[in-house]
Amino acid sequence: MKKPELLAPAGSFEKAKTAFLYGADAVYCGTGALSLRSRAEVNDDDLEKTIKYAHSIGKKVYAAINIYAWDEYYEEIKKQAKMLNELKVDGIIASDGGVIEILKEYAPDVDIHVSTQANTISYHSANFWYKNGAKRVILGREMNKEQIKELMNKKPEDLEVEIFVHGAICFGYSGRCFLSDFLASRSANLGDCAQSCRWAYNVYVEEHNNPGNLMPVEHDEKGTYIFSSKDLCLIKEVPEIIEMGIDSLKIEGRLKTEYYLASVVNSYRNAIDDYMKNPEHYDYTKYLKELEKTKTRGLTTFYFNDRNNKDFQEYEGKQYNPDYEFGGKVLGYDNSDKAVVEIRNKLIVGDIMEILVPGDITPVEFTIEKLWDTDTDEEVDCVNPGKAGQSIKMKLPIKCENGWILRRKKTK
Repeated sequence: MKKPELLAPAGSFEKAKTAFLYGADAVYCGTGALSLRSRAEVNDDDLEKTIKYAHSIGKKVYAAINIYAWDEYYEEIKKQAKMLNELKVDGIIASDGGVIEILKEYAPDVDIHVSTQANTISYHSANFWYKNGAKRVILGREMNKEQIKELMNKKPEDLEVEIFVHGAICFGYSGRCFLSDFLASRSANLGDCAQSCRWAYNVYVEEHNNPGNLMPVEHDEKGTYIFSSKDLCLIKEVPEIIEMGIDSLKIEGRLKTEYYLASVVNSYRNAIDDYMKNPEHYDYTKYLKELEKTKTRGLTTFYFNDRNNKDFQEYEGKQYNPDYEFGGKVLGYDNSDKAVVEIRNKLIVGDIMEILVPGDITPVEFTIEKLWDTDTDEEVDCVNPGKAGQSIKMKLPIKCENGWILRRKKTK
């Protein structure tokens, strides 16, 4: 068996470090101007920092220039392509044929990864991209496992294949959607999606015999979520995916929190490693239990197991988790072995917390017995997140490294 790469999203340099800490082999990121996440906190300097940091620890970075570009974007694309070539980024993700031609000229030493936006859903399409310079294709999420197996058997041997295994599913075909541009003048294909598929809609039908009399389609006070889907989760299918010979398992979510990244990356890291060590005793339930603690929509396997699957509508329309939330991130220790924790939600003495340990699927649970003000070292009963970077001191049951994530169990 070939061990696949675990590829994580990085919406900032700090998120990239979290992804690597919790087991990602590579991250993908891109600037807001040229990738499909215009709100990601990444500029050219952040790209450079991320690439240099990743290479210093033996990891990889793939930069996204995967917008469908108007002509006025090309000068900036040329500039960034040259920069990425000089930095020796490990791959550039693109979908627009014009952009790919520019990459061949201005980043000739960098592998081209064809984005899922290009709708690669057949070995014929994969072969086309291979002949046009692609090192890797990222398959459309519309494919089922039988179709993927056929592609794997008939593709060029040295063409790499990447698939999504976890995260949000777009209403648009392989992510290509005009709904946001039409409704909000914000183009999803230029990275500024308003997530119109997540909106609540009131739907009416007109009585045939009484024109002008509109009858509402059944909905609650929140409206009707007619486009919103559940999130993809293929943790149970990891063994099949590895057996297929897939090169890279991709997690979606460049705009997600560090807590989400730590939870999801750690779950898939452990799942992959455990299966490679002992395939006969793979038990997906313990990884799924961890994934369900993140803020997420309902989970679905989408079309992977069944092209006729219809269980992927998210009628609530929102992300939720009633039991757990992001508690904080360990920044280090003071002179008295108190951990300094950057807080992300309100913390109170008596709260039940969990430490997410990199490389271990079982979190370490503890109860906050005391809290100390970071500046004065005086005891406090609670702390509310205010300014960015606000911290608190507490005692932890195990020695933690900088960047480890704490999860808080919500009180009922």
